[in-house]
Amino acid sequence: MQNKTIIASILFLFIGYISVAQANMPPPPAPPPPPGLPIDGGIIALFVIALTYGVYKLNKIRKELV
Repeated sequence: MQNKTIIASILFLFIGYISVAQANMPPPPAPPPPPGLPIDGGIIALFVIALTYGVYKLNKIRKELV
């Protein structure tokens, strides 16, 4: 009976030691950041196209009313 108690105590001691030893693993690497998407390259061209289209639509509406 005493042998079983000693064996159980030794097993609990080793289980505690093993679980502490496994806790020192480094964290996984962080995922890469999302890619940067620049919008400054074509924003002026897009603004000019939108302005031109707006002027075109206003002229078209004015001609229909007159």
